[in-house]
Amino acid sequence: MVKKEVVLTYEGLQKLEQELEFLKAVKRREVAERIKQALAFGDLSENSEYDEAKNEQAHVEGRIVQLENMLKNAKVIDEDEVKTDVVSVGSKVTILDIEFNEEIEYYIVGSAEANPSQFKISNESPVGSALMGKKKGTVVDVNVPDGIVKFKIVNIKK
Repeated sequence: MVKKEVVLTYEGLQKLEQELEFLKAVKRREVAERIKQALAFGDLSENSEYDEAKNEQAHVEGRIVQLENMLKNAKVIDEDEVKTDVVSVGSKVTILDIEFNEEIEYYIVGSAEANPSQFKISNESPVGSALMGKKKGTVVDVNVPDGIVKFKIVNIKK
């Protein structure tokens, strides 16, 4: 099995580390306590509290393993190495939607920290991958479910 490199900004690395610490230090204990309380109710065959707590425990443990693997395979983008002449992970890119004459600024991040509602898009997303390596002034065509959208790169910054 090939380990996939997880590209992260320093901020993204910190968030994953904080989530892992919270799950290990707080959430694990909370779930263990819920399991202990549910066991005190007796008959496990009809004990929904026990089933829910065990399911949550499996989810928490699975997320811990996932986070540990992501952190083990993390490649942190050094902000000093982010160029402003071409789009790369760590770039803040202002693009112009040519059809709607609307400017949008996206922060290009790795897929692990993408959050479109915060305008953080993955370098692997359709828009992110179309922008990668392109220069200011370039017009890019992006395949989206509705067809092709044209964007012009207006600005690139750190």
